[in-house]
Amino acid sequence: TTVGASSGWCQGLDIPNELFLALGLVSLVENLLVVAAILKNRNLHSPTYYFICCLAVSDMLVSISNLAEMLFMLLLEHGVLVMRPSIVRHMDNVIDMLICSSVVSSLSFLGVIAVDRYITIFYALRYHSIMTLQRAVVTMASIWLASTVSSTVLITYYHSNTILLCLISFFLFMLILMLVLYIHMFALARHHLHSISSQQKPPTAHHGGSLKGAVTLTILLGVFFICWGPFFFHLILIVICPTNPFCTCFFSYFNLFLILIICNS
Repeated sequence: TTVGASSGWCQGLDIPNELFLALGLVSLVENLLVVAAILKNRNLHSPTYYFICCLAVSDMLVSISNLAEMLFMLLLEHGVLVMRPSIVRHMDNVIDMLICSSVVSSLSFLGVIAVDRYITIFYALRYHSIMTLQRAVVTMASIWLASTVSSTVLITYYHSNTILLCLISFFLFMLILMLVLYIHMFALARHHLHSISSQQKPPTAHHGGSLKGAVTLTILLGVFFICWGPFFFHLILIVICPTNPFCTCFFSYFNLFLILIICNS
């Protein structure tokens, strides 16, 4: 382990605190603008945009919690704040719970938005009877409640591999759900393009529309996997090989994985 950790690439990245603060502030402002736009515009007062608003709030909490943790650490390091170790641990647990809750809720709302889009496309005529405002409110409240409870359990029993496996399984479930739903929606759109082109005289090929749809799908799922994948791969390695030299090298890049999550927000 000592030999592996001493190699150059195992030293991790020295990410300045200013970068965390800058990205956190940018994410906070961007998501505030999203929330403000949805709340101000009456045309956006529908279940679809309420889900997007909740996603923005979740991402905003990711930024706020990271900013709070970074400021808290900086104040302690520079001696501005002087607290007993027990209070510091309590504050750290509260911030960690907020981070976990916002991460779980953010992933959940990404999945809900994918389901909502799927219903919009495949059950267009029945959408308003399926996705009523009451069901949307129940869905949002359930996600926030489940996120709070699960984050409390996660922070309380964070040493348990079972808890980590549950979190990893949740991420994989959301990844597979989004993958299946968006690919199915893309296949339907492609089928419609072929149907339209076959009915035209002479038939025309809509390769541009298919390519645009494929690029959009790749970006959507690619960004999700690139931003969230390393963090959850980190959790997988904690479970399967916590003392392996390769795994300990990978652990040294944890701050980079947090940066990716903030960028996703």
